[in-house]
Amino acid sequence: MITAWLTISIASFGGGFAFNKLFPSDYKWFMRLRRPRWLTFEKAIPVIWIFIFLCGITSASALWIAQPATLNTWLLMASYAIVEFAILSYTPVMTRLRNVRAGAIAGAIGFILGIVLTAQVWQISSLAGWLLVPYLLWSPIGTYVTWVMARLNPPEI
Repeated sequence: MITAWLTISIASFGGGFAFNKLFPSDYKWFMRLRRPRWLTFEKAIPVIWIFIFLCGITSASALWIAQPATLNTWLLMASYAIVEFAILSYTPVMTRLRNVRAGAIAGAIGFILGIVLTAQVWQISSLAGWLLVPYLLWSPIGTYVTWVMARLNPPEI
């Protein structure tokens, strides 16, 4: 389990690091955006995402242990990577386009991909499926917050 978890962790963090280097974001623009008054938990969002990514890594590891090195498992590992990149695309898509609505759409796509992945994973390992639930719970919240921010911050022309 530790070898699978470590290998998947390195691949996940390495992929995330490479993705962020390939697609830099304009954080200054993002930080200037108006936010809804009720968004009092914004400082907790990075911690929430760290927890979600750790759950995703542990989910992939549990799946690998339940069904190691089969073609189906390799395809599901690719699906985990696709969901990770969909999640990571949220900020660069939004900041490069300077369009918060584009970020909400990216978040919604990630959620849909997460549902599909969870449905596939659950058939092999219920533990791996349960570990994806925090993402499925948080993603609609994050997408809703972004959608509200889109109304507060119309696209620049």
